[in-house]
Amino acid sequence: MDSGNTAWILTSASLVFLMTPGVAFFYGGMVRAKAVLNMLMLEAAALSVTMVIWTLWGWSIAYAGSDIGGIFGDPASGFLLKDSMVAQDGVFTTTGLNANKYPVSVDVAFQAAFAMITVGLICGAIAERVKYSTWMIFVALWITFDYAPLAHMVWNKGLLSGTGAISTAIGAAAHDFAGGTVVHINAAVAALVIVLIIGKRKGFAVQPFRPHNVPFVMLGAFLLWFGWFGFNAGSAFAANGTAGYAWVSTSAAAAAAMLSWGFTEKIRTGHYTAMGAASGMVAGLVGITPAADVVSPLWAIVLGAIVGILTCLACGLKFKLGYDDSLDVVGVHGVGGLTGTVLIGFFGEGTGLLAGGDWKQLVVQIVIALCAIVYSAVITAIIAFALEKTIGWRVTEAQEVGGIDLADQGERAYDFAGTASSVLKEVR
Repeated sequence: MDSGNTAWILTSASLVFLMTPGVAFFYGGMVRAKAVLNMLMLEAAALSVTMVIWTLWGWSIAYAGSDIGGIFGDPASGFLLKDSMVAQDGVFTTTGLNANKYPVSVDVAFQAAFAMITVGLICGAIAERVKYSTWMIFVALWITFDYAPLAHMVWNKGLLSGTGAISTAIGAAAHDFAGGTVVHINAAVAALVIVLIIGKRKGFAVQPFRPHNVPFVMLGAFLLWFGWFGFNAGSAFAANGTAGYAWVSTSAAAAAAMLSWGFTEKIRTGHYTAMGAASGMVAGLVGITPAADVVSPLWAIVLGAIVGILTCLACGLKFKLGYDDSLDVVGVHGVGGLTGTVLIGFFGEGTGLLAGGDWKQLVVQIVIALCAIVYSAVITAIIAFALEKTIGWRVTEAQEVGGIDLADQGERAYDFAGTASSVLKEVR
């Protein structure tokens, strides 16, 4: 066993786990005060339901099960982590080491955290109007039929991998270092499909839906940047130079995107806002995710700057096109993930059109992005439509207006009745 690799990937798994609580604060601050608990609970379900499904059959479908058509692994052959961990002297441990000489159990943990954050990203689009019970069922179904198979296709020598049939046919290896397709495009497309099925919030595009706690949003963004070091640098799967460079390129892109978003916002509105800074950071992190190991420092900065501008502009499309993506999952993760995936075809060192002089990398990047979009859209539509026609997605209009926290959780985030002014009134 390589103890250095083991320690780094286990640490990275913990950093990626932190990203879901980070996105809970990021999204939680953006919603209105009457919906913040529900948002935190949706993220808690993303953690909990995903972990149970991953242990049962998710890991098997994505990585451990026998390959079926390059699309998914057999869910039965690795059920309940069979053959991944066994009991020795009454203690569960790994049966062996992977290629980088760290225990398979560590890889299970790392990939579970990836699954958690991916489904957790979807929450932002459906904020303030969906039932917790429906969301829990959706998470279980989506991880099973969407996330795990797509992870298998891209990262386990499946159809969309660098050694898969599509790459072989085009003559260039598709590249998704840490989740441009599997995580960001996948989650954003799923989010768009669901919001189209469940409809808009009452008052959308008529009344302003202002964030209730901008410091929460900033805290979430900072936690996400920190967690992203595990997300991207951990995807080197070793404590090595690739991990170190991924840390650098990730931060360079995030910084450039924060600045370019801010400049764009300043030109359009006259202000550098904290909301814009937080969103720009996340957009840059999203954009560099598929490319963190293959773009030079210069191109990492350029990529981040491009993503920051495009995502800032894209977030306004929901008002023009009429879809209620509450917290801009499509604008940030969809546009950012797609841009980062495609720009590998231009900026990829030695393979991209500008950094290598070859057009094939661009073609294969576009094709795998389109395949991820179609797969996510079809699978999510089937799941979301079935849930809509059976148990339903939304709380009632009265519950939405009164506050989903009270309707679904029976609690309030803030005890306004206990403020100093209220107490003074009671004394009088």
